[in-house]
Amino acid sequence: MIIVQENRTVDNLFQGFPGADTASSGLDSSGRTTPLVPRSLRGAYDLSHTHRAFLKEYNAGALDGFDRAPCNSGACPVDGAYGYVPRSEVTPYWQLAETYTFADRMFQSNAGPSFPAHAYLVAGTSVLSPGSRWYVAENLTGVSSSTDACDMPPGTKVELIDPLTGIEGATAYPCMEHQTLFDLIDAAGLAWRYYEAGGVSASWDGPDAVRHIRNSSDYENDLATPSQFLTAIHTRPLASVTWITPTAAASDHAFLTDGSGPSWVAAVVNAIGQSPYWSSTAIFITWDDWGGWYDHVSPPQYNYYELGFRVPLIVVSPYAKRGYVSHIQHEFGSILRFSEETLGLGSLGYTDARADDLRDCFDFNAPPQPYQIVPAARGASYFRSLLPDRRSPDGE
Repeated sequence: MIIVQENRTVDNLFQGFPGADTASSGLDSSGRTTPLVPRSLRGAYDLSHTHRAFLKEYNAGALDGFDRAPCNSGACPVDGAYGYVPRSEVTPYWQLAETYTFADRMFQSNAGPSFPAHAYLVAGTSVLSPGSRWYVAENLTGVSSSTDACDMPPGTKVELIDPLTGIEGATAYPCMEHQTLFDLIDAAGLAWRYYEAGGVSASWDGPDAVRHIRNSSDYENDLATPSQFLTAIHTRPLASVTWITPTAAASDHAFLTDGSGPSWVAAVVNAIGQSPYWSSTAIFITWDDWGGWYDHVSPPQYNYYELGFRVPLIVVSPYAKRGYVSHIQHEFGSILRFSEETLGLGSLGYTDARADDLRDCFDFNAPPQPYQIVPAARGASYFRSLLPDRRSPDGE
């Protein structure tokens, strides 16, 4: 089970987490030490998280450009990136992380925003097609259509990057064609499902961004409205691999969320934990990109687009190590590799091939542990009753 939240770093969301490597201040472009100050999860602004913003903040590894990244929306203060979410607003995340496994070296595979990040989360790459030099680098811009990637009107473009040279500027129609974990699951005769808030822009819809998935019967596994999962888990078999993304309101995307993201994640995890599937399920909770927020750990660089900044990762399972903080380097491909090895799927040969397999987060020789319910301000009944959220999830 892969739950994908939005736009946070380890320093921003888990400031001071016991045993984890976090920082309470950072350098700015003038060499001044700037403290991280409390910023509400809901936020009054959204920082830029384009690849260009990453380059400014990363600043060749100096990590002192977080005051130079542009503002995406709202009124961003000068030191707006230097903030952390108070624990009181994200208590369910902390309880899950303290009870099970938290990873403080989980890096976003791509150094860019949500659209390519979700490609990496389902395929380990955002390459346009096998052998191409071009990778999708950014979100779609100037899009007024409410359709998804491979359904966009002709003429819709997305910016590309050559990760071996760093050259940017080329554009293409936002519909990729490469192998995905969906294909490996299909070849093994297993099932997959992908829950997303249908009818919005392409940013968070991995299956719709791959041509052969979108244009086949496989696309029936791309199910609208994440709230449906909270009903489906009681009415239909859980797939071998399931991805679930939030609505705009239940996301952790600053200047977009209503703050209900931690409760929504708790509702999903509680539903699994209280079901017959708990004994054989591994749940990975991660965030698709850093959202422009400060993080003090310099990401390893494989090329000019990989890796990005740290994002949180929580591993929940009856076999997950209890109260464990993983300091091993992970990335999005690690989740894919764990799935490939556990289900005997083979390899895609992209970032999954170089990534670790997250085995340090588990103890499969120990007896399975019972699930501990995570209290939250809003429960499953609240999310099941909501009307569809048709807002575009990521306007950058």
